[in-house]
Amino acid sequence: MTHETLSLQNGATAKSSPVELPALRKIGFVGLGRMGSAMAANLAASEFGVVGFVRQAEEKDRLVKLGISPTLNMADLFGCDIVISMLPDDAAVRSVVFGAHGLAGGMKPGAIHLSMSTISTEAASGAAKEHASHAQGYVAAPVFGNPDAAKDRQLFIIAAGAEPDVARCRPLLEKLGQRIFTIGDDPAHANLIKLFGNMMTATTLEMLGESIAALRRRGLDPQLFVDILTNTMFAGRAHKIYGNRIVHQDYAPGFAMPLAFKDVRLALAEAKYAGVPMPSVEVVRDRMTAGIARGHADLDWSGLGLIADEEASAARIQAPAIF
Repeated sequence: MTHETLSLQNGATAKSSPVELPALRKIGFVGLGRMGSAMAANLAASEFGVVGFVRQAEEKDRLVKLGISPTLNMADLFGCDIVISMLPDDAAVRSVVFGAHGLAGGMKPGAIHLSMSTISTEAASGAAKEHASHAQGYVAAPVFGNPDAAKDRQLFIIAAGAEPDVARCRPLLEKLGQRIFTIGDDPAHANLIKLFGNMMTATTLEMLGESIAALRRRGLDPQLFVDILTNTMFAGRAHKIYGNRIVHQDYAPGFAMPLAFKDVRLALAEAKYAGVPMPSVEVVRDRMTAGIARGHADLDWSGLGLIADEEASAARIQAPAIF
């Protein structure tokens, strides 16, 4: 696998120059869901010793099978030079950063919190400030990719933070993804890019869902449509992966609808702060709200295709056919 770092500060693309860590350097990990577990297992399979924090004792056997040393005590992570978090939202990140038993209060000076969570810019800035007050580093490195991509080390990573801290984290990041984009020293900027990226994907899913619903009702095989589109003007990963999922009505969870809804809501809040209306994204937010209310919270965000189909069925009942 080729690992590259793209620097957006000067527009140049260059091979990374890894800063090697000693073998079996101990790494802490918080947030061992599907994404986090796959990432931590990859680190454990490399040259890193991984200590994973879990809240429930029954989780320990699962981590041991992945090569991760489990602990129920957050303090066991405080001696690590780098602690990675992969958490679902702002509240979860704040709960592990702040307070008497939080990472900022317990980690040693010079240690780094590598936050790979998708959170608001406000939460990222707050965490960075708190760690700085304890002479610790904070690097934001949210990712594009699902649990399967995490397992295969195919994530795209957006990294931001003080340059020396990013350099220290790079050997870990190179074990987790296929490409690293470094974008500067403000961690909040990495989260801003991630939120708008997820927002654009959600909007793409909505348009695919609407188009496929219309094609079905016009008697055309939507697979033909997706094949043509993804081999011409829309050859991106989102169109290819999720277009096929919507055609085959495969909404098994990868990125759960409530998490996608959280990201869309945060992206809209960031846009509002910038004074930029985003009416198309508001439609997607409302669709997700309706879908979750109908009981689709356990579906992947490609379930926007199902919601579009449901809306089309309702409209068909309420209005006479045009053709």
